[in-house]
Amino acid sequence: MAREPSVPDDESLGDDDDGTAANDGNTGLLDRRSYVKLAGVTGAAAAVTLPGAVTADEEDEGYEEITARGQVIRIGRGETFENKLIDLTTGDSVLLLVEGGDSVIRNVGFEGLHRGDEFMISINAPGGDVLVENVYLGDGSTKEGESFVHGPGAVFYHKQAGCDVTFRHCNVQGWPNNGFYCSNTASGGSVRFENCYGKNNGVSTFRVAGGNDAVVNCVAYNDGTDYGPGWGGYTEDAGRPLWVWPGGTVEVRDSEFAAGSYPYAAVMRNSGSARMTGGAIKGQVQGSGLRRSDVSSAPDLSLPEGVPTSAREAAAGGSDSSVERSDDGLPHVLLFDGDESDVSRYEFVVDGEVEPATHDGATIDEETEIEDDTVYGVVADWKDAFRFDGDIETLTVDGPATVLLDGEEVDPDEFGEELPHTLTVEGQGEPTSYEITVDGTIEFDGDEDPDDEATTVSGSTVQSSVTDASQSFRFSGTVTDVAIIEGEAVVTIDGEEIDPDEYGDDELLPHAILIDGTDAEEPTTYSFEVSGKIVEASFCDLTIDDERVYEDGVVRGAVGDDRDAYWFDGGFEDFRLLGDASVDVQFNARNQ
Repeated sequence: MAREPSVPDDESLGDDDDGTAANDGNTGLLDRRSYVKLAGVTGAAAAVTLPGAVTADEEDEGYEEITARGQVIRIGRGETFENKLIDLTTGDSVLLLVEGGDSVIRNVGFEGLHRGDEFMISINAPGGDVLVENVYLGDGSTKEGESFVHGPGAVFYHKQAGCDVTFRHCNVQGWPNNGFYCSNTASGGSVRFENCYGKNNGVSTFRVAGGNDAVVNCVAYNDGTDYGPGWGGYTEDAGRPLWVWPGGTVEVRDSEFAAGSYPYAAVMRNSGSARMTGGAIKGQVQGSGLRRSDVSSAPDLSLPEGVPTSAREAAAGGSDSSVERSDDGLPHVLLFDGDESDVSRYEFVVDGEVEPATHDGATIDEETEIEDDTVYGVVADWKDAFRFDGDIETLTVDGPATVLLDGEEVDPDEFGEELPHTLTVEGQGEPTSYEITVDGTIEFDGDEDPDDEATTVSGSTVQSSVTDASQSFRFSGTVTDVAIIEGEAVVTIDGEEIDPDEYGDDELLPHAILIDGTDAEEPTTYSFEVSGKIVEASFCDLTIDDERVYEDGVVRGAVGDDRDAYWFDGGFEDFRLLGDASVDVQFNARNQ
């Protein structure tokens, strides 16, 4: 009778002093390429020019390669580990140890036949959500270095863990000690498998238990593949596609299982139970806990849509190529393909649910804004993608980016108005001057010539004055700054009155920084953090004070053939730059 393998603990998983170095975490926009951290940018009293810094490798494949040497890569709360190719041909292991919730493993490929003695992914987060998406573990493992009863396995969920894990678009084949060893959810937490594929995994592929566990639109089967010396042969070690342990009734929906020459396609261990709806199962079922509804005996064993077929495909994020999702997924994909010639800002509104995606090599920027059904973002020489349901109501793009809907290029003008928002400034009977800035495009909305209205409109900024009348503008993007320079006025956005004080800060900050991309050949992206406040300046000799304050002293942005400027106080905590833009920092600039 098979028994529970020894439970691996952290000490037995091969930690070393260099283990954390390979986990760079995720710092948002700037993690899309390799960046060099610029240090020592504090304490100067005069102007300081920072080098225009780092260029991406021309042969960059969009992922980082990591050589297995027995290291442990720790993924803490809120961290993302993505776009990595892990080379297992060294004969050693790499363990991805998930220690915190609200974390993500995405676009990771393990390349080569594994000959070590460990699990590859170990989940020990005490709570929160964990996403494991687009991962390739399909080259299998031998048992040469086995330290557990059945040898090395692919994924292990610890008994003391309490997190809710979603596995999506994962390919796991030929692991002696289970593909997904997750029956410890009987003690807490849950696992959910969506569009995953398993083949010839020893003991079992999907090993589950908890009442909240689910296997949806997945495939698992055995066909006798030998994974090389030490594997032990098909009949001895290839296991059950589905193995349910006591702990609650597991949901199995639209999934396909086949036993091959092994006696059982599914095992309900002791009082383990599952409710299987749709799909198919071929082979015997051990135990009486499987309840079936509309289940056939002729499974379709092809890969579910979106599952990567190689390690490099997974690392590059290229597997999510289909718009098909599981029944409760989001069927449509909207992709913004940036152009290196300039930065593009985009905005769109859908009448359904929307979420970021890694379709066609896109990466997810943690700073992209999603407010209800409206999305705002920026692309340069990278891609942003989103999955959604419903219809696109409006879509605007300021810049050269190409937009694809479900793989077909579309014209943003076909979706709603080019400038979807309305801004109105209503005078209150006394002369009032104002300046308003958006992060998209703004135009005067009226039959009169704006020059006759003494109104200046320059791309994203408008300057004008009113007394008794009202002035209206149409714009894309979001309003970033509203300055009532003199007088009083009522300002509305899309019919809703706003408080201009929430769009500016009159405090005079002492220091200035200018990121100048006018002489750079390609767009430059940047990120920096200061210990005090930051105020964006519409560049005009660095004298515009009444601008938006950035929360927590952090700025992320990009410049093409233009310049960005900011006032700030305090010192620099961090500075990252990709591109050839020049950076000028002037401390105590107002006193010079």
